[in-house]
Amino acid sequence: MKPLGSVSLREVTAETLMSILELRVTREQRRFVASNAVSIAQAHFSPEAWFRAIYAGVTPVGFLMMSVQPEEGEYYLWRFMIDARHQGKGYGRRAIELLIEQVKGQPKAKELTLSHVPGDGSPEGFYRKLGFEHTGEEDGGELVMKLTLA
Repeated sequence: MKPLGSVSLREVTAETLMSILELRVTREQRRFVASNAVSIAQAHFSPEAWFRAIYAGVTPVGFLMMSVQPEEGEYYLWRFMIDARHQGKGYGRRAIELLIEQVKGQPKAKELTLSHVPGDGSPEGFYRKLGFEHTGEEDGGELVMKLTLA
């Protein structure tokens, strides 16, 4: 498939909300990530939430959300998904690279952490390729990984 253009992280607006809510992972991946509707609802009740739509050119292809606590220097990738129709095109990798650059510019940012549900089809390999390593910690049955920011 032909790439759709450069990847960017954009605010979700009233005009773009429905297109972001329509993005879906594969049926097999649903056990690994909450829907965008749940994530956006949680974000509106969590002052530490920072969320963006992932675009390839003018096309929405995914969503990510962080928990940001700059006073503690804590940056946690809370949610991340690429729509099933757009997986395997490099958009996810580029979106995480953009997120890493965003976090590097934040106060006290020394690492970016995340957690994932273990099991066949988990995103562990994807995160490892980006430099994340397991910490040996668990959070609610999920395995914690971190990326040390240089």
